[in-house]
Amino acid sequence: MNYNDENKRIQVPRFEEKAGFYTSPKRSWNMSRIRSKNSKPELILRKALWAKNVRFRLHDKSLPGTPDIVIKKYKLAIFVDGEFWHGFDWKNNRNRIKSNRLFWIPKIERNMQKDERANRALREMDYTVFRFWTQDILKNLPVVLNQIDLFLETRRLWR
Repeated sequence: MNYNDENKRIQVPRFEEKAGFYTSPKRSWNMSRIRSKNSKPELILRKALWAKNVRFRLHDKSLPGTPDIVIKKYKLAIFVDGEFWHGFDWKNNRNRIKSNRLFWIPKIERNMQKDERANRALREMDYTVFRFWTQDILKNLPVVLNQIDLFLETRRLWR
């Protein structure tokens, strides 16, 4: 599936009982606790960047896709993406979704499509876009920080 196609916006059905989607109260409660901002991996990355004296802005709504971290001085937009919501290894993992597939598969594919559009729009504004999976931040924080450091260092040399 091509997520870049501007003309084919993926339609996601409403998640409601009359559309045939059901969920238990416990699952509903669990899902309501999932954060879109200030998640644990995002906080870990922010604290690590701050400790390295990298100053940034959070959730800049003036930029496409509302990046989690923005370093305007160097035109860097950083997103911290959850594996489930943004389709990590989608070709293999889409088959692992067992319940409410008619909702979740289009939902995640639509998220992936939105991510591509945001990336393209940011690149057109001369921003560099970094997207990190939460597992990368939790398991390989030094690698993530090194990638950001290398980018910032090259940008400092060109200024």
